Amino acid sequence: MVNKILKAPEGPPSDVEGIKERSNYLRGTLGETMLERISSGISDDDNRLMKFHGSYLQDDRDLRNERQKQKLEPAYQFMLRVRTPGGVSTPKQWLVMDELAQNYGNGTLKLTTRQAFQMHGILKWNMKKTIQEIHASLLDTIAACGDVNRNVMCNPNPHQSEIHSEVFKWSKQLSDDLLPRTRAYHELWLDEEKVISTPEVDDVEPMYGPLYLPRKFKIGMAVPPSNDIDVFSQDLGYIAIVEEGKLIGFNVAIGGGMGMTHGDKETYPQLAKVIGFCTPEQIYDVAEKIITIQRDYGNRSVRKNARFKYTVDRLGLETVKTELENRLGWSLKEAKPFHFEDNGDRYGWVKGVKGSWHYTLFVQGGRIADFDDYKLMTGLREIAKIHTGDFRLTANQNLVIANVTSKKKKKINELIEQYHLTDGKHSSAIRRSSLACVAFPTCGLAMAEAERYLPVLLDKIETIVDETGLRDKEITIRMTGCPNSCARPTLGEIGFIGKAPGKYNMYLGAAFDGSRLSKMYRENIGEGEILSELRVLLSRYAKEREEGEHFGNFVVRAGVIKAVTDGTNFHN
Repeated sequence: MVNKILKAPEGPPSDVEGIKERSNYLRGTLGETMLERISSGISDDDNRLMKFHGSYLQDDRDLRNERQKQKLEPAYQFMLRVRTPGGVSTPKQWLVMDELAQNYGNGTLKLTTRQAFQMHGILKWNMKKTIQEIHASLLDTIAACGDVNRNVMCNPNPHQSEIHSEVFKWSKQLSDDLLPRTRAYHELWLDEEKVISTPEVDDVEPMYGPLYLPRKFKIGMAVPPSNDIDVFSQDLGYIAIVEEGKLIGFNVAIGGGMGMTHGDKETYPQLAKVIGFCTPEQIYDVAEKIITIQRDYGNRSVRKNARFKYTVDRLGLETVKTELENRLGWSLKEAKPFHFEDNGDRYGWVKGVKGSWHYTLFVQGGRIADFDDYKLMTGLREIAKIHTGDFRLTANQNLVIANVTSKKKKKINELIEQYHLTDGKHSSAIRRSSLACVAFPTCGLAMAEAERYLPVLLDKIETIVDETGLRDKEITIRMTGCPNSCARPTLGEIGFIGKAPGKYNMYLGAAFDGSRLSKMYRENIGEGEILSELRVLLSRYAKEREEGEHFGNFVVRAGVIKAVTDGTNFHN
């Protein structure tokens, strides 16, 4: 058999490749640009580089038209994303994030679907001091965005077993080990002195190289039976394998990704596929070699086809596995059996191992703020002042007040009650199972509302689930303002992807455990059609479902949508 010749797609490099090449390892002209005060914005080239430093330039789209009429520049502001491997932060770090949001941001925090903090509304001249204070808290924004490996996700539920803490340590180490090596971040934001001599290229970025990756790269670690991090949505997923109470290693899954482009069948969401098993000590070697395969053979010409899933599809799964093992110098072992049950969170108080307690709050849309009738941010601030454990951001945008001692539990519970912090028990199960990206007004890619609109839509859907007796039935529902799919809508049993203001593509049929993608059911529909369709479907589900059958499985079995088995192009 002749070995397949591996090569990257032909074509001129995209403009972003040129920006990276000219950037002197992510420095560009950011040092000068961020100091000038002529404009509150920055150039497009520098904005591309800012992503590698954990930030995006945005503007308030609610004000865009009016400011344009007044011949004013857009209301520029920066979104800053903080890298928190596995979603874990200390109470002191929580208080720092809270204070920074008040002093420099818009007074709120966003818990992302990748277990990171986001702050919105930061002005250009406040960026450096904000990043420095984040760094002083032992957090950072390095590689929270950009064409590199992002925040490594990890199952955040420490009550499951002691295995969780072990897997978290691996996720933290992996996230740190895969960081870019350039000192640009430290020079620009932390006032580290520049090295006069120019190091060899391989010394600067031995893994990434001067052009870094063709696109972003995402890694997640799941601990069965919980698939709360949606491991099959990752470029590289590690599935923990436990035997006789011990972590023996991880199954390796590659080629997942949720993003696509409307109307372009060359782009699609896809589930990662399991290719083998490795020991815990081998995960860095596996990740590094997979990243270098993507570095060498990913599409640097067309960015919408540049994610690793397209590299895997173009080269072939077995070809990529063979190349991986050639680079490793050893072979993956055969994958081990595993079983997932769901991809949601467990709410309220749960007693964990070693006598500790954990309380999971329901956070609508992941937004930490003080609302008129709900002082969520203030309540969490008061808890952080006395808490001696940690906080854990979940992949479902919720928050675990984790590792609470028996001594502290009473006082923390009193604060929970005082500020009426909720585990969602008074909400419907479908609301507790909801996710939404930020979308308007800050995201420049949004085509429709998500975070601000989904709660309004859920108010009306709750009327239907109350009428049909489904109020306590968990059904995952996810909404994004564009097909970049930050809230993983094609892994929701009901998913909505923004198409235009007030219009969405509606998806159905994903598996409750995150093992099957949904399929587009209706295109470009508004609220009236959405509610009409859901009234019929949920009524049928209430009457016709089998015992224990989840909604996603029901719509497939009932023939509402047709399932496929390989997870590829399922939306088409």
